[in-house]
Amino acid sequence: MKSAIQRAAFALIVIAPRAAAPGDSVSLLANTRPQVDVVVVAHQDDWQLFMGDVLTQRLQSGNRGAFVYLTAGDDGRDSAYWLTRERAALQSTRIAAAIPITDPLACSIVQIRDHSIRKCTVGNTESYFLRLPDGKRDGKGFARYGYRSMRKLRTNPSSEISAVDASTTYRGWTDLVTTIGAIIDRDSASATIHTSDPNILRNPHDHFDHRMAGLLVGDLRKQHELSAMFYVGYALATRAVNRSSNQTRAKTALLLAYDREMTAINKKWSAYQEHRAFYSECMQRTYVVRSPVPVIRLPSG
Repeated sequence: MKSAIQRAAFALIVIAPRAAAPGDSVSLLANTRPQVDVVVVAHQDDWQLFMGDVLTQRLQSGNRGAFVYLTAGDDGRDSAYWLTRERAALQSTRIAAAIPITDPLACSIVQIRDHSIRKCTVGNTESYFLRLPDGKRDGKGFARYGYRSMRKLRTNPSSEISAVDASTTYRGWTDLVTTIGAIIDRDSASATIHTSDPNILRNPHDHFDHRMAGLLVGDLRKQHELSAMFYVGYALATRAVNRSSNQTRAKTALLLAYDREMTAINKKWSAYQEHRAFYSECMQRTYVVRSPVPVIRLPSG
């Protein structure tokens, strides 16, 4: 009898995608030289669902990767859940970058602008876990962590938000934005940023944490010359199929690696089993708006 994971793999992979749709669908271009791809997302499974095939292609072409996870992805639960999500995300990273299981994983606490942040390095990738409270889909937060959220932090810039493990506190939205900017500067001044599209018209009904990730990158780009790629999130299910069979398999492999780590601890923690139809649709779709490096205009005089 097939396991739940095997059934999920079958359901996700055997779908025969239609031809790529025109318009704003992703065009995977060969990179002329190694670059750094910085992924700024809210939750530990966001990039696999919404941009996984793009990142797989770029990392396996020789790019370095830096993954920044803004929230703990706690869903109002305790550390057993969100720590497992971190390990699951790292398993997906190995698949995306084709990192052998024998390559060692090194994790430590680093200090960035006086903030303690967990950093894990494996192969040509680095992952940063800020562990901010999950804001819930509506951005109102969960009781376990005092109803704190990035949405509330941005709405009230003078407010504060602490990591769920009490490792650090960000004193205002600007502090958080500047800290992410410092992480990007540690890797490359010419990095390409990958994040969620905060535009409500292009990407309606998305999770507020996803939207905050995109707005954070937008605020950074007002001050720094950064190229960015903004991806559609939950609205993917309303778009036309635009991934090839190989691209669908690439995204599927990332999700299954994540799911295997989650269900090894608790069989009820399968992301795919929670929303089977939606996740299957995400595997066949990736939509992005690519924004070139902005022109930073200095004040005259």
